[in-house]
Amino acid sequence: MEAGIILHTALPWNLKRHRRPPPSVIFPRFITASSNSQKKWGYRGPKPSQNLVADWVSNNDDTVRSLPIYVGGFSLLAVLFNRTLSGIAPVADASSSQSRADLLALGLAVTNILTGLVWLSIRPKIMTPVNPQGVECQMIRSHVPSYVASELLWAWESLSDVTCCRSLVIVYDQDCILQIGIAAESSDGGGSVAVDAAKLVQGSLYNGVIKSGAQSYLANLSLYPGRSELPFLPSNTQAVILQPLGDKGIAVIGGDTIRGFTNSDQAWITLIGEKLDATLEKYITNSSVVQDKI
Repeated sequence: MEAGIILHTALPWNLKRHRRPPPSVIFPRFITASSNSQKKWGYRGPKPSQNLVADWVSNNDDTVRSLPIYVGGFSLLAVLFNRTLSGIAPVADASSSQSRADLLALGLAVTNILTGLVWLSIRPKIMTPVNPQGVECQMIRSHVPSYVASELLWAWESLSDVTCCRSLVIVYDQDCILQIGIAAESSDGGGSVAVDAAKLVQGSLYNGVIKSGAQSYLANLSLYPGRSELPFLPSNTQAVILQPLGDKGIAVIGGDTIRGFTNSDQAWITLIGEKLDATLEKYITNSSVVQDKI
């Protein structure tokens, strides 16, 4: 009993409970940041690392390329100056260690000079966009419902705004559903060159893409002999992506820059192709059901 009394007195039960503050105090729903608060606290998150050497090299490309020439020239002059002051005969003597060291240094200096000349002569070619030679074209099949047409236009606007796409042709179920952007001008000057869907489907480019089921990227269109199968594109189209739409269609995307489509662009175009395939497949299926009922 005494132990119970001691325990009872040591642990009073009339302590006030600490209530948790309301949720609005702990986790506010809206946080407003002002310019004063930003200046006071600043950004405390992780900051991207910077490579000062790489940044300096990229900003001083000409200087870095010519640096081996200066190093080699200075080394060559230093070797000749050292040879003159050393008192050794100017004729190289194979039995002299100094002569052998001078020959090795001269070889390294000449190698540096030649390396600098090679660096200056070889430069990466900068790919600049070209102005497509053709006429504006916007053709959508009249029998296409509005929801399909709006999705096709959405795909075109997305590609033309974000990537180097300047021409878009969609052939599905052996029919040209969409031709938009810059198209090749017809020989009579009466408009754009129409897409011959039947001829395109019989070509090697179409069959190769449908058979593989994967996207085909022609980074430099002028190097591919299959260029003749795409007469509806502008004559100076630089790059083309052939995106399969399931096993019934293809999207021909023409760009104005050699190797202008990045890896992320290609992955995004693949997702757009899958979405267009689902929409067009639904449209074709509904049309077939309606025709069967009639």
